[in-house]
Amino acid sequence: MTYRNGAFVVDTREGQIAQVVGSAGQRVQLRRPGGGLEWEVPFAVLRLATREEREVAGLWPALRPLFGCAECAELSAAQREAAKGDDADKAGDALVAQRSHWRMAHTLPGGPV
Repeated sequence: MTYRNGAFVVDTREGQIAQVVGSAGQRVQLRRPGGGLEWEVPFAVLRLATREEREVAGLWPALRPLFGCAECAELSAAQREAAKGDDADKAGDALVAQRSHWRMAHTLPGGPV
């Protein structure tokens, strides 16, 4: 088993977050998320990076409502409310709606910030 290309992992030998760029057998090629020199490690020393680790590294947007964005606040409240219930589909749909708005309105080139 290996990680797919593009996955963010942690090299547990040094606690360093990296992105998978390839694999061969039991070895995985990595590079820093912003680019740079690649290195190779045994598969066994890797683990998937957690959401918190990706957020700290700037690789996962914190989906907090932007000050002044009414739609962010509305979607965030709807997502929190849906997460309280027992309908996984409704909670998932609310999270997708929140992330889609964030991506379209606040991260794509030309979108408001």
